[in-house]
Amino acid sequence: MRREEASAVYIVASARHGTLYIGVTTDLVRRISEHRQEFIPGFSKKYGCKRLVWFEPHESIVSAIQREKSLKRWPRDWKTNLIERDNPDWDDLYDALVAPPQPIPPIQIPPSS
Repeated sequence: MRREEASAVYIVASARHGTLYIGVTTDLVRRISEHRQEFIPGFSKKYGCKRLVWFEPHESIVSAIQREKSLKRWPRDWKTNLIERDNPDWDDLYDALVAPPQPIPPIQIPPSS
């Protein structure tokens, strides 16, 4: 997902199987950073929802908002299953999102005899 081109729907949690917050943004890295630093008062700050446990990129903000509204209507166990399908340990995905890609080392081919 290229930050400047894509919108995203995301879920942050207070802990594994903790309180969930579902949001939508046009800049996922910035928005999750705001959650982590508790910049914006509201639900996620009140309940400590800082751990990025799931996100889904979208090509348009319109489709992202539609998906967000749909997810908010889902029962909690469906949301839990969505998270655990790709992130069974509820790891915080933020660091992997902001980490620069690691170069692939060249393949060493042994000399032929």
